[in-house]
Amino acid sequence: MYNEDDLLPISALQHWLFCSRQCGLIHLEQVWSENKLTAQGRQLHDRAHEPSPESRGDTRIARALRLCSYALGLAGQADIVELDRPGPTCPPNQQAPAPGLPGLWTFHPVEYKRGRPKQIDCDRVQLCAQAMCLEEMLHVSIPEGSLFYGEPRRREAVVFDDRLRDITRRAADAVHSMFRSGVTPQAAHAPKCKSCSLIDLCMPKRKVRVASAQRYLNLQLDDALKFERTNEEGNEYI
Repeated sequence: MYNEDDLLPISALQHWLFCSRQCGLIHLEQVWSENKLTAQGRQLHDRAHEPSPESRGDTRIARALRLCSYALGLAGQADIVELDRPGPTCPPNQQAPAPGLPGLWTFHPVEYKRGRPKQIDCDRVQLCAQAMCLEEMLHVSIPEGSLFYGEPRRREAVVFDDRLRDITRRAADAVHSMFRSGVTPQAAHAPKCKSCSLIDLCMPKRKVRVASAQRYLNLQLDDALKFERTNEEGNEYI
């Protein structure tokens, strides 16, 4: 279990699975640059987070709900959580009280994304982490949620199965490991770099030669010994 000071942003998992260097630049080095695509995504989230109570029939809508998990070491917020009255066949472990509301409810997180659905699991993992936070906070089981994409303007159902939950846990462990090391991963150039707002800061095409710490130390010791020998001989060291 992590403590309060260890909690990392849920969004870091999405960044890590999309590009580990992007994750390090944003969350470890605290650098950011916006482009047209990130501005569109921010506007979409801002609309989803507008604090207004809302009901659609028997469904209650909670916006910008604060989340945390001490098991995963994560904190953040859900764009939307839909609360519904459980049906007659709903398992008891999927029902829980909701603060400020009478009776029992089921919970369905919804994450808003610009663009189109991705082949990789980065968005699904971010949503799964939100569900796992809710499960820990409310002592309830949440079987699925939804991703809403801005271009097709439709939802994609996401089932929180064992495979996705395992990827989510491993991604959280990897991000915590990066923070403990304090090292931002190296760049790996890929077609997706063209649309990244951090491309000028990341410089993914630049080849970086990283010497080992032992080699660096050996060079420094060698230089120091040469300087010492030169002083003893009274010669100029070049």
